[in-house]
Amino acid sequence: MIPIRDENPTHRPAVVTGLLITACLSVFLLVQPTASRAFDEPTSDELVDEIEFIYEYAAVPCELIENRPLTAREITASQVNGDLNACANTPEPDSLIPFPDKNIWVSVVVSIFLHGSWLHIAGNMIFLWIFGNNIEDHMGRGHFAVFFLMSGIIATLAHVAIQLDSTAPVVGASGAVAGVMGVYLVWFPRARVRTLVFITVIPLWPRLPAAVLLVVWFVSQFYIGNDSGVAWMAHVSGFIFGVLAGLIGRSDKLRT
Repeated sequence: MIPIRDENPTHRPAVVTGLLITACLSVFLLVQPTASRAFDEPTSDELVDEIEFIYEYAAVPCELIENRPLTAREITASQVNGDLNACANTPEPDSLIPFPDKNIWVSVVVSIFLHGSWLHIAGNMIFLWIFGNNIEDHMGRGHFAVFFLMSGIIATLAHVAIQLDSTAPVVGASGAVAGVMGVYLVWFPRARVRTLVFITVIPLWPRLPAAVLLVVWFVSQFYIGNDSGVAWMAHVSGFIFGVLAGLIGRSDKLRT
């Protein structure tokens, strides 16, 4: 199910939501080497550039657990040998480190604004725009900006907690967007969302209550699995954090 628009008007322009979407798109189009993959098969040099960029800037569970950048051997084991759990607890003292100046903790925030493909970023930005504008409107711009980043950070750390030895980079705003969706479920469960649904090959556009769409999305994350390449725990934890924040915000009259 893909949301198209919601029937939930706002009172103020969604400035922060727009800036977040602009930032993600700008990084993807102007900074990341990934964008060209949607149109042409990347050359070997382009693929190397893409891999190097992601490892230089994205969060990696092994790095966060070991508090150090990956070694060349760990990256090679992941990308050449396919061993995505190549984290060495005690790397050799003379190990080559391709990115020795990488700030692994800053990478947790940077990863929120990196995406793996056009489909990845398109899905995240659609969900962010549809659900984010209302949350920003009711939460306030400053609170919303902080909340979005906190959701992304918590989502990434939750993924790390179940992938301690992973040497696969974590990219995408999915966890942060999931947090926004969690708040929306608490605050606007009855808001109608025009949703694209495929029954076999027949597309339908029903007006579903937001609660139906969001709960179905949340439950579906448990069927993805660790081998899919999707950080499903980041989605789940971001969503749960959003639900809790929504409940706290509602009880404390955080909305303005």
